[in-house]
Amino acid sequence: MPGYIAIPSEYFPFNIMWEFSVGLYMITLWPDSLILPAIYGAIECASTALFGPIIGQWVQRSTHLKVLRIWLVTQNLSFIIAGSTVITLLFYPDLKSTNLTVFIFLVLLTNISGATGVLSTLAGTILIEREWVVVISEGHPPGVLTKINSTIRRIDLTCKLLAPVISGFIMSFISVKASAMTLAVWNTVAVWLEYWLFTSVYSGIPALAESSQRRISRLSPGDTVEMASTSAERAGLISQSDGIRVSVETGWRRRLTDWFSETPFVGAWSVYFHQEVVLPGVALALLYFTVLSFGTLMTATLEWKGIAAFVIGIARGISAIIGIAATVLYPILQSRVSTLRTGLWAIWSQWSCLLVCVASILAGNHLLSAYILMAGVATSRLGLWMFDLSVTQQMQDQVPESDRCVVGGAQNSLQSTMDMLGYIMGMIISNPRHTSLSSSETPLSLWEIVRVARRGNFREKKASLG
Repeated sequence: MPGYIAIPSEYFPFNIMWEFSVGLYMITLWPDSLILPAIYGAIECASTALFGPIIGQWVQRSTHLKVLRIWLVTQNLSFIIAGSTVITLLFYPDLKSTNLTVFIFLVLLTNISGATGVLSTLAGTILIEREWVVVISEGHPPGVLTKINSTIRRIDLTCKLLAPVISGFIMSFISVKASAMTLAVWNTVAVWLEYWLFTSVYSGIPALAESSQRRISRLSPGDTVEMASTSAERAGLISQSDGIRVSVETGWRRRLTDWFSETPFVGAWSVYFHQEVVLPGVALALLYFTVLSFGTLMTATLEWKGIAAFVIGIARGISAIIGIAATVLYPILQSRVSTLRTGLWAIWSQWSCLLVCVASILAGNHLLSAYILMAGVATSRLGLWMFDLSVTQQMQDQVPESDRCVVGGAQNSLQSTMDMLGYIMGMIISNPRHTSLSSSETPLSLWEIVRVARRGNFREKKASLG
């Protein structure tokens, strides 16, 4: 089983450095406010929420090599543009007061480029984690899929361990500008290395080429004939209703309803909500409605509280180490109990750890509160990543081959919608002093997650009895 399959492009450390650093760049551009980090995060999440299902359908209908080429070129080009605009903003910090129009334009360009890069990365994530992994594990014992999933997540978290530490040290001991320049230069040269790695994997595993060929064969000419026939029927309906206003209105409404239901966006959601694993998927998505992660808002808040960038990077690294431990523990638990029960245990574990974060609200000292917050979030990653692996494997096992990428896109869209709500909360409560208000929704969110996951457990029991 080739180990290098588990190196999708979004796991390269320098790409994760951008994810970590962008919040610090934004808080540097506009100190004492979370508005810029919140806007960036909201735009990024909104783009995935809107276009995630469409991206999933596009991946499902395209050949593997086509997805690889478009994904890697678009991703790296987008981050080069975003990095260049950030460098310009950092070198001209007075733009906000001297030329507000140019400042707004550069901030918008950074946001749009970052969102485009995230969408292209999503296409690659869906291809690798929803398609390639399942294809490679076919014909092997069931435990192989579990091990591959755990290995992929372990590589991901290892990069999340290294990248923030590297970025934090560059920012703290060289400069913020040097950090942005490093990211822009890396993305300029990385695309060739990444493309070579992925094409090597594709060429070395014949099953991937066979899977890609099956995609093309499923898109038969009969689909086009059926669409033309449907259009003719609609045209006939319109011509027959010329003399009767009610019939015209009915035909217009029917055509509008039919058109809306046949759009890729609605079609993808229809496929998603008809899956048996929809409840665990919704439970996983609810986890994203929080600021209690080492994401843009929490990173910016910790920076405002006086925590050095390299300390935040180390804390995020410790969080990743705990996540790596989860990828080691998950296969052991999953082999002894069911996948879903492992997920239930994991979510209760996360609940317990995040109660520490709620306790940090009561600490009067900013530094003490920040360290308690970081400790609670870091330890909660054990349950989080085990739950993530549990839901991912359920989807891989139970979603048909023809729907895998579509369901993956819809799942990412739902997660980004919840994530976006957290950023909207950050825009509403943009003063870092009031961050505790936006973190207080976490216990309620986790309670709903446990409730939904338990409903999924009852459905599993009912199905086994039937």
